[in-house]
Amino acid sequence: MVAPRRSPASYEDLLALPDNLVGELVAGELYASPRPAPRHAAATGAIFGELDGPFKRGRGGPGGWLILFEPELHLGDDALVPDLAGWRRTRMPEMPVDLPYFILAPDWVTEVSSPSTAALDRGPKLAAYAREHVPHVWIIDPIAQVLEVLELDGATYRIIMVASGEQRVRAVPFDAIELDLSVLWQR
Repeated sequence: MVAPRRSPASYEDLLALPDNLVGELVAGELYASPRPAPRHAAATGAIFGELDGPFKRGRGGPGGWLILFEPELHLGDDALVPDLAGWRRTRMPEMPVDLPYFILAPDWVTEVSSPSTAALDRGPKLAAYAREHVPHVWIIDPIAQVLEVLELDGATYRIIMVASGEQRVRAVPFDAIELDLSVLWQR
């Protein structure tokens, strides 16, 4: 990860980054990260694969969600790019097409953490999600093989579940189905 700039960054600074970097503006700082490494990408794809059918498409589950890879979120002055984000269709019946980013805070985000992004994911980004009232955050560590499920409790998050290895879990807000965590760690 590239160290944040020390002066307030702008959206133009983010747009000026090379295409091979994921840029985010968090609390006035510009962060740039390389595209996800293989374990990171595999875990993100696996959790999407587990949730897409039952929650986005309603196959084997309740449906009613829009779930997207790396959407750009403009929340307050921040431009964030979670690994996955989901909106209940009751809050976002149609995907907006008039902007290249989303201004409605999601109902759930997942950050697949790596050694280079863990401090950002657990610090300034988590604070921004709390400020914008994102009710559910999952933090996945594919190296340690851990899923943390956080729920907004007032102005901060509390950890409501920590699961690891090959456990089968029901994790809010997707607790209508059981997730097999072993699929997240497959190589």
